[in-house]
Amino acid sequence: MIKRISLLQRKAGMSVEAFNQHWFDIHGPLALSVPGVQRYIQNHIHASSSRADIPDINIEIDGIAELWWDDEASMKVSTATPQAKALFADGALFIGRIKTYVIEEKAIIGEV
Repeated sequence: MIKRISLLQRKAGMSVEAFNQHWFDIHGPLALSVPGVQRYIQNHIHASSSRADIPDINIEIDGIAELWWDDEASMKVSTATPQAKALFADGALFIGRIKTYVIEEKAIIGEV
């Protein structure tokens, strides 16, 4: 499995409620039509915490999106489709800033 994790920040002036509503009700269903996607997870931020022994990273995000594919080749084919392009175009309507990482999981506890 290969996964893209994106850290999302809402557009300036957009409320958290409006961001979450658009992301879940409008953007989420668009992901259903993207061929090759094996899993799509939206992680809506409810709170954050800090540790006294490690400094915080200075970043404010409103959500974390996870898109899963079988492998990198599947991801490349999938993200080039019209459905994926529509998904990404919709993201530009409510996401103000984004940072995306392509990762391979290494399970320590549980199954991948």
